[in-house]
Amino acid sequence: MYRATGGRGGARRLDRVDTTLHDPLVGRLLDGRYRVDARVAVGGMATVYRAVDTRLDRDLALKVMHPSLATDATFVERFIREAKSVARLSHPNVVGVFDQGADGPYVYLAMEYVAGCTLRDVLRERGALSPRAALDVLEPMLAALGAAHRAGLVHRDIKPENVLIGDDGRVKVADFGLVRAVGTATQTTGAVLGTVSYLAPEQIEHGTADTRTDVYACGVVLYEMLTGGKPHGGDTPAQVLYQHLNNDVPAPSDAVPGLAPELDALVAGATARDAGERPRDAVELLSRTRAARSVLGDAALDLLPPGARGGAGAGTGAAADGAGAGPEDVTSVIARPAAPGPAEAAPGSGDVEHTSRLDVPPDSGTRPQPRPEPPAGPAGPGGARRRLAALAYGPRRGLVAALAAVALVLGLGAGVWYINSGQFTRVPTTGVLGKSPADAERRLADEGLAVGATREEFSGAYERGTVMATDPAPGERIRGNGSVDLVISRGPEIVKVPDVRGEPLEAARERLREAGLAPGVVTHRFDAGVEKGSVVVSDPPAGTERSPDAAVALVVSRGAPIEVPTAVGRPLEEARETLADAGFAVRVAEERVHAPHPAGSVAAQSLPAGARAAQGDTVTLTLSKGPRMVAVPDVTGKSTDEATRELEAAGFEVKAEKTFPYLGDTVGGQSVPGGETAPEGSTVTIRIKGI
Repeated sequence: MYRATGGRGGARRLDRVDTTLHDPLVGRLLDGRYRVDARVAVGGMATVYRAVDTRLDRDLALKVMHPSLATDATFVERFIREAKSVARLSHPNVVGVFDQGADGPYVYLAMEYVAGCTLRDVLRERGALSPRAALDVLEPMLAALGAAHRAGLVHRDIKPENVLIGDDGRVKVADFGLVRAVGTATQTTGAVLGTVSYLAPEQIEHGTADTRTDVYACGVVLYEMLTGGKPHGGDTPAQVLYQHLNNDVPAPSDAVPGLAPELDALVAGATARDAGERPRDAVELLSRTRAARSVLGDAALDLLPPGARGGAGAGTGAAADGAGAGPEDVTSVIARPAAPGPAEAAPGSGDVEHTSRLDVPPDSGTRPQPRPEPPAGPAGPGGARRRLAALAYGPRRGLVAALAAVALVLGLGAGVWYINSGQFTRVPTTGVLGKSPADAERRLADEGLAVGATREEFSGAYERGTVMATDPAPGERIRGNGSVDLVISRGPEIVKVPDVRGEPLEAARERLREAGLAPGVVTHRFDAGVEKGSVVVSDPPAGTERSPDAAVALVVSRGAPIEVPTAVGRPLEEARETLADAGFAVRVAEERVHAPHPAGSVAAQSLPAGARAAQGDTVTLTLSKGPRMVAVPDVTGKSTDEATRELEAAGFEVKAEKTFPYLGDTVGGQSVPGGETAPEGSTVTIRIKGI
């Protein structure tokens, strides 16, 4: 689960992350059961590894708490308690929790392994998503959270890093490490756990978290998917938190012209600063999402945002940092500020991506009074907002004063230049984009501007023949008698699916990316005519025309099928040689089991004899400890049926022999006398006396 690497569309492999970095856990057998194979991702509170459960022979994700946090008994107790809560939550869109334990300083969770990528990977590669794709991700997210909310749990850390998209297209919500029961979401006076960009105002100001805080984070994630950027940004964590408190999340249509108003309303409702105005939980937000989708046509759902594929318009204003993930997206201890003061900036506040720890004094008469010198923050409820403003700007007051003096000098010079250089105007922001070149020319003429050069480019957001961009851009300053270059839309670009049949999977994926398409779901099937690991066919087939970034599914060959030979009952070396000659890899399980076969011989094989498998597949052999010796019950003098039941209950096969004239039904003897032992599963013969 979690992190993945790869190309456009987020089709990334998990096992390539951090492979160049040494990690003492890689290669270790944790708790005598979990073999750690590779580090997958590092978060603010834990590291995630790809591991193998040697007992059940399956891949899984192992989340190991940072040793520095594992020394905190209270934190570990909460980690274990909340893991148990999530383990009881069974939902197809929630990453399952299998096990929890500790090995020395390592406290871990064993979780479902999801091969694929995170939503963050998709946003990093594609910049922004079409409304259809965004809703396709949002709906299963809300279904998972809805199940948690109705079970009385709050996630508290929804963000793109915690939304997994499997190779099969399934969406799963991960990392319920901060989950808390709804009933315990009371006010805190210390620190807030979470990720800066997705905290709701009430979490920042009062330390409270309930189902509506998850709804707020989902609204921020939806905005990010639609525009390619976060709604709020800044140079320090305090500035980001301040904007959450004081500024509404802007409408996505401000960054994506033509976006349906229903989507603006969906984001606005989910991110209302007043928690009482939001949907009460994810179930209600899911209902609103489905209602919004039902009234949108194909054109509105398939609108290609300007920010897609890293293009212009990936975000506006504070969202200029785009969809790239940084330390801001690491789950941390978000400290609530103490008292306002210019010298009280959080440690490390120079990095907006990291949050800091600030102690909150209790509500009492001894609360420190604010010092008079900090500048008053913008109007708004709560002293927390003023304190955040002081944290964001206070340490730089001296620098601001110096810069103000320099700006005054430069401003005087610029004013003289402005007066002497003639009247300036701005490129109009309305009546140009989305209009015909003739209409745009008339609108520019109204402002005293002329049309300069024109060129054409592909665009999925603007109709063919309309203006899709200007140079300078709308809103920028230009000389009153200047000219504006126009970029005319050629409509959506059409891409032909290349022929990748017979190519190795990675080479085929690269061909698709080079053609402007996204590698889609990969399935496997036997095909004797195509080399194992190479593409058998694509869907849609080669030569089909598709829009850019459309997904192309690939069917990969498993080679010619091979029949699995029989290994059970054979000595280990003989079984190993037989399987190797047939083209299989052999693995021997560590544990042995009792079986009717002699000790050291094969008791079971993971792929049954006669099954079809691919060359190179692994067959796991379980060795026999020999038969278990079981006491034989004494059935002499009992009826045939009664004797048979007792012997079979003890684990034996029963064979009955009758003597002439075959009319009796009483056991006169047994091949193994009662009280002696015999191998479990062996046959005991009973002799039935005649009349």
